[in-house]
Amino acid sequence: MPFEFQETRLSGVRIITPKVYGDERGFFFETYKLSEFTRCGISENFFQDNQSRSIKGTLRGLHYQLPPHAQAKLVRCIHGEIFDAIVDIRRSSPTFGQWEGCMLSAENKKLLYVPTGFAHGFYTVSNVAEILYKTTAEYAPDSERGIIWNDPEVGVDWPSRQPILSPKDRNNACLRDVEAFP
Repeated sequence: MPFEFQETRLSGVRIITPKVYGDERGFFFETYKLSEFTRCGISENFFQDNQSRSIKGTLRGLHYQLPPHAQAKLVRCIHGEIFDAIVDIRRSSPTFGQWEGCMLSAENKKLLYVPTGFAHGFYTVSNVAEILYKTTAEYAPDSERGIIWNDPEVGVDWPSRQPILSPKDRNNACLRDVEAFP
């Protein structure tokens, strides 16, 4: 099997470790394979690929899009290291408001699958990090929403309490005050 799919305490969220084939020339691994992902319950169609580059201390998030443009994401770090966090924003979920975090890096090559109904963000741990991610819907600015990174009711344990934020992310609201999923 080219992947190991690790379940988390948040339903549907997966941390994915690819099988890496390496020798003196370098390495090779698959980052996505429809048949394997479908076998493990991830049968999404991805419609957009994105890449971002961030300097150390940057926190992007916590972002999501509302229906009909809700997005699932498949995230991986191709340079450097990030702490990636997701928050369950499905009001009917038993884990509503709970979060999960993991380290993604060019070295560990792990991927994170974020289903619809979750807010997503990351903090750049290394001097620079580059992230590639696939989404199941195209970016729709009118559907985009955000949760403040340090919402005390969510309590994400970020690596820093003084991140570099965009003005938009600095002005996000707490989870209890935003439009979320039913």
